[in-house]
Amino acid sequence: MHNSDKPLPKYFIKFNSPINTIPLPEQFTFPFNYQPHKLCLIAAKELQKNLSKTKSKGKMYGVLVVKSSNDIIGYLAAFSGNNSKESFPNFVPSVFNFSDKESFYRKGEAELDNISVEIKTLENSKQLLEIVNKIKETKERAATELDQLKKELKTSKVERANLRKTHNDSNQKEAVFKELENQSKRQKSILNQQKKFWKLELENVESVYANLQIEITDLKTERKTKSAKLQQQLFSSYNLLNAKQEAKNLLSIFSDYNNTIPPAAAGECAAPKLLQYAFKNELQPIALAEFWWGPSPMSAVRKQGYFYSACQSKCKPVLSHMLKGLHIEQNPLNQVDTTAKIFEKVFEDIHILVINKPFGLLSVPGKTNNDSVYNQVKCAYPNASGPLIVHRLDMATSGLMIIAKTKEAHSVLQKQFAKRTVKKQYVALLKGKLIKDKGTINLPLRVDLDDRPRQLVCETHGKPALTKWKTLSCENGITRIQFIPITGRTHQLRVHAAHKDGLNCAIIGDELYGEKADRLYLHAESIEIQHPESGETLCFTKKAEF
Repeated sequence: MHNSDKPLPKYFIKFNSPINTIPLPEQFTFPFNYQPHKLCLIAAKELQKNLSKTKSKGKMYGVLVVKSSNDIIGYLAAFSGNNSKESFPNFVPSVFNFSDKESFYRKGEAELDNISVEIKTLENSKQLLEIVNKIKETKERAATELDQLKKELKTSKVERANLRKTHNDSNQKEAVFKELENQSKRQKSILNQQKKFWKLELENVESVYANLQIEITDLKTERKTKSAKLQQQLFSSYNLLNAKQEAKNLLSIFSDYNNTIPPAAAGECAAPKLLQYAFKNELQPIALAEFWWGPSPMSAVRKQGYFYSACQSKCKPVLSHMLKGLHIEQNPLNQVDTTAKIFEKVFEDIHILVINKPFGLLSVPGKTNNDSVYNQVKCAYPNASGPLIVHRLDMATSGLMIIAKTKEAHSVLQKQFAKRTVKKQYVALLKGKLIKDKGTINLPLRVDLDDRPRQLVCETHGKPALTKWKTLSCENGITRIQFIPITGRTHQLRVHAAHKDGLNCAIIGDELYGEKADRLYLHAESIEIQHPESGETLCFTKKAEF
């Protein structure tokens, strides 16, 4: 068979739109920070047209533009996860075949399901319910009887005291007192006997309950052990290819990358599925993009139709292996030219320095980028003592920062930040129009452990985060807004702006929670402190350049 006549792989999708005039990218997408290539935008639009015909619970989808062995350009589609049943038929399969009823995984799942049924049966059994009710009834009966005996003992004690007074001078004093003492001993003995009786009754009932619980606990332990073993077997069966056709299972990938075990559902994100199918079917990866489709989740910031980078905890180790052999774009963050990013002095005395930090400059040195406010200040003031940096701004955020030139000033200023007496105001541009003109956002935040440095809204484990805001103007669908953060959590303003329970409008240029632009349009415009030496109230303002 001639190469040009070779049939296309089953899940290869031909473009419906004309693409002949669109040049192919010279390098493959850097998946952790990217602008979608035009071909990916077209593929995503075609996929979304099909998705709009179905009801989706909300998940991440991916498109991989590929070239076939006979030089036909098309794309593959996938979604993250393995349990969804989408009506759109052309999604590439999972790396592991979960549909094989004879596989060890399906058999292992069935075994775990049987144990779960046993646990549920025991937990909802009539015997367990009866013993729980009997424990409650026994405690109530014991409490009622012992309380009554204690009341009788108290009443008798008062009566005996009165009798002692009455017979204190009588000839029968000795006999009466002796009888009263014996009466007291008998009542206390009865009370103690009943305490022992009810204690023994309760222990007998609770021992039956404990035995049932041991049976349930043993089953849960067995289920946990079998589940962990099954997960390990599954990880070892995920043999992921790279462009060099080298195969590695998930256990080896994570062990070699950061000496950890894979997190649950590793290998089931859209990107690994797409690359695996391409490598197995002689398809050359050209460009990759992932987007969210469906309702926004409760915790993370995800908006329908927005493109997002690959996650850190599950995908970074996997893709570090799978992308070997491809000519990858450089990380855009490593390409940022910071040589011209020099801070501007706004105020200075012997105690403090107030600067205007440009966007694109780190507050403190990063892992791969040493240029920062700290290094520039240290170079300009080599004799300054103390840690210098009192608070930080994100690399992408511009605006006012307070620098402490002495240890003493640093200590005083840090206390002000800790007590929240420092007043800050930010200005930002949002993509969209707000319904109200002002308000307060109260959404607790914590780090996304699976995708640092992204933050999540979390009522259970999040730290309190409070932001006041008001609209300054709105033109052509762009809202200029003022933020007054009451707390200072990581990415607080960015998440509060973008989250569906916040303003539901991302800050323009926010590549983590919105869409990329030439910069993040967020600026720390005003800050008010008490001078660390004089105590004088100082307020500094620097208008945004946008």
